[in-house]
Amino acid sequence: MPNQIHRNRHTSSRRHRAALPAALALTLLALTACQATPPTSGGGERSATSGSTSGSTPGTSATAIAVGKGPQSPYTVQQQPAPGSCQYRYTADKQPLPDPKCTPGALNPKVTQENLKTTICRTGGYTSDIRPPVNITGREKDLNAKSYSFKGSLSEAEYDHLISLQLGGDPNDPRNLWVQPPSPGHDPSKGVNNDKDPVESKLAAAVCKGTISLSDAQIAIATDWTTALKKLGLG
Repeated sequence: MPNQIHRNRHTSSRRHRAALPAALALTLLALTACQATPPTSGGGERSATSGSTSGSTPGTSATAIAVGKGPQSPYTVQQQPAPGSCQYRYTADKQPLPDPKCTPGALNPKVTQENLKTTICRTGGYTSDIRPPVNITGREKDLNAKSYSFKGSLSEAEYDHLISLQLGGDPNDPRNLWVQPPSPGHDPSKGVNNDKDPVESKLAAAVCKGTISLSDAQIAIATDWTTALKKLGLG
């Protein structure tokens, strides 16, 4: 009887040792499969990969920018960040920048590098066809002003697309809109105008000429609109 027990234990031990490599192989196979499957996001993100090798923003070769819903029909008022939860930043020369936690930027999925000629670079324009109506943006502007604790006159502040429509920014995603305070030296008699607008136009012109890629322009202006032209070798 003891010999029988010894043989049974010996056989069980050999089976256990034989099973270990198979179990290990299955574990490694499962891990490999997990690593090979890209993560998914409910809201969607696009890896805005820098397309140029010179003049591009350092460290932004694979910057993920959220992708919004794109043009809607009809548009609806979007929920804004909680009152007082967003903080303006300012450059050394007092130019306003948004809070990256509240306004990191969001992309229009309908605009890509491949379809520029039929979207933002098309003859006759594109942005007027996708811009949300004032009855929507006006209400959002009031709410967003509370998000940023803006105390100035809203008639002199722009409800701005961080990534502009002419650069493929989402029309009505709250991550891409902020109440932008007037730039230093603003003339109240001229209404809403700021130094960011000509930066957007220069970037858009460069994108349509093929001087820079769409993603380069989007990353640069979302990161810091005041340095975008210089970082891309345009200013």
